[in-house]
Amino acid sequence: MQLECFKTIPDPPQLIPGRPERRWMDAFASRAPYRCLPLTMANTTGWEILCPFGFTAEWSGGTSTAAIRIIPDDPNIKNPQGFVQSHFAYGTLTFHTGYLFRTQPGWAVLTSGPPNHPKHGIQPLTGLVETDWLPFPFTMNWLFTAPGRVRFEKDEPFCFINVVEHNQLERFEPVLKTLDSDPELKRQYETWSTSRAEFNQQLQAGDPDALKRSWQKFYFRGETLEGDKVESHVNKRRLKAPETEK
Repeated sequence: MQLECFKTIPDPPQLIPGRPERRWMDAFASRAPYRCLPLTMANTTGWEILCPFGFTAEWSGGTSTAAIRIIPDDPNIKNPQGFVQSHFAYGTLTFHTGYLFRTQPGWAVLTSGPPNHPKHGIQPLTGLVETDWLPFPFTMNWLFTAPGRVRFEKDEPFCFINVVEHNQLERFEPVLKTLDSDPELKRQYETWSTSRAEFNQQLQAGDPDALKRSWQKFYFRGETLEGDKVESHVNKRRLKAPETEK
């Protein structure tokens, strides 16, 4: 399967596979957040589109397009509007990706900010785009949450894309059940719950073995408490980098 990335400008922003690293995760003692597999998998389940230059955006709080001022780091950039601009007004910062994406029938592009990459004062807006037929590109938009300044660094991801088979979602029907309706699942859950509580108690008591292990690795390793391996388990995502069509 291909995610076709048609360039709408000669030199579009760089498109790369999602990276697991986050500065706030690095700042924790022993880089503890990286032990949370759902976080790192979300960070890498998609592709990043990177800022071609660094800039500061300032919103006065007004509702007009003129209420946002964009100041590139490089004073030689005279027309930043080709990449980032105030288009929709009301504190909305609009980015142009430089691509028109095409997907297989039934598949769409889910566009958002980079996962687990918070920015103070501004919020990425998420969109679902029917890229299996749409003949024009989408924009990536961020909404200021308060008047003030925000920074986007060069090579910082301003957009994160993923592909979803969105037409299949309506086939799913949420069904509320009790654990008693699945005795084996209930047994596994209770075994895990007891094990987790005992391990946390050992950590709090300073048990040397628990401190050495630091955390339980069942989910990360893809194994049950009984040691059974889950063949479908993935703990590292390796998406393909874009290639130029020959």
